[in-house]
Amino acid sequence: QVQIVESGGGLVQPGGSLSLSCTASGFAFAGYTMDWYRQVPGKERELVASITDPGTSPLYIDSVKGRFTIRRDNTNNMLYLQMDSLKPEDTAIYYCNKYPPLSSWGQGTQVTVSS
Repeated sequence: QVQIVESGGGLVQPGGSLSLSCTASGFAFAGYTMDWYRQVPGKERELVASITDPGTSPLYIDSVKGRFTIRRDNTNNMLYLQMDSLKPEDTAIYYCNKYPPLSSWGQGTQVTVSS
């Protein structure tokens, strides 16, 4: 059974940090590009960061460059997103998925940046 579970979200003050995790199962994790997305209610889901396998050239949207770091652990089928210097505009539900994306998405993890 294909399953993706995101965790690690929470409430943090501006300038703070959070570390998100994604556990993937039911498909061959190694070899797929893995992505982090985020979505704000009423808006389209947007791709935030992407990492190929072996992960030598991660990609980020401009608004998170220099603040977010994506990495992967193929041994344990895990994907991570380290988020530093968080801003209120980073508030969203964060999801992970492979590329091409699975039709079934995880529940996501809520990140709220607020004072």
